Formats: sequence, C-alpha cells, structure tokens
Amino acid sequence: MLMASASTRWTAAQIRELPDDGQRYEVVDGSLLVTPAPSWKHQDAVMTLWHLLQAYLRPRNIGHPIVAPADVEFAADRLVEPDLFVVPLINGRKPRTWADCKQLLLAIEVLSPSTARADRDVKRRLYQHERVPEYWIVDLDARIVERWRPADDRPEILSTRLIWRPDTDQTPLAIDLEHFFAEVCDA
Repeated sequence: MLMASASTRWTAAQIRELPDDGQRYEVVDGSLLVTPAPSWKHQDAVMTLWHLLQAYLRPRNIGHPIVAPADVEFAADRLVEPDLFVVPLINGRKPRTWADCKQLLLAIEVLSPSTARADRDVKRRLYQHERVPEYWIVDLDARIVERWRPADDRPEILSTRLIWRPDTDQTPLAIDLEHFFAEVCDA
C-alpha cells in the first residue's frame, strides 16, 4: 500500500478527480491510501459474504449490503472504500444516493498483503472513531475474522462461528466460519 508524502493533505474531492486506473484510492485524515486491484480469492470471499448478508438482511428489512468500489465519505478528508459494508435503510428503503450513506451498520475488509497494515490500523481507528458498530477484518490465510467494536482495545478473534446482531429485536445472523473459509479457500 502506497501512502503519499506527509506534506500533501488530500481531500475526498481530490480523490474523485484521480484517474480510473484499476487502483483503489482512499483518504483518511488527509493521508492518501493506494492499493492494487484485489485477488480472485479476495473477491470470492467478499461476494460470499455479500450473499450471506443479503439473504439475512432482505427479509428482516434492516439494512442494505454494498460491495466496493463504493465511496463512504465521513468527512472532507475521510473517504474510504470498504470491501463490503452495510448501510441502514431509510424509511424502510435502501438509500438512493451515496449522500444518504452517512453511517454504517457494518464494515468489512478482506486482508491482502498490500492492505493489512492499513486495514488493521488506519481504517480500524477510523471505523472506531466514526462509531461503526462492527468492523470485521477477514484474514483468509489465518482463517479468522477479527471483530472490532468502537470501544475495543483488542479484537475478538473468531475462527468457528460469527454471530452478528444488528437489531436486538431480530434473530442474529450466524456464519459458520469453518464452512465459509473452506468454500472460499479450498475451492
């Protein structure tokens, strides 16, 4: 992951002006983050999670899952593209514009060698600061999910089962992580 020099302070508006060259450009507190296109296995993991989330969320009318590339702009100098995220519904409907996505119910990053440091440090602190209720870091090599919540000093490390309860009035989503990792990593 490339980071621009400390003397340059980037904004979301500047990021949007960069060329569409296959790289992912993000800005956190004015610092530019640049990553290459993800691997096949990475994208397979993202799409498998998207299907699990969609199947859970749709009938419960809780939220709407989105896959990158999709900008989440928390502030003029805070624009990120989580691999996968869930936005709350607005009056029972999915948001109609990116401007409607001011908060997230969940952010997910699938680790790649080029993104591990930023995902575990820079983005984790950002999501915690922005009070995203849950942030999952999916480590395909270790076959674990690191779950972070806003007040956490350390992640909860999950390897067999992940339970997500975005609405206490609803049945939680239960993901069999052993099955998930076998499907994504061993296929």
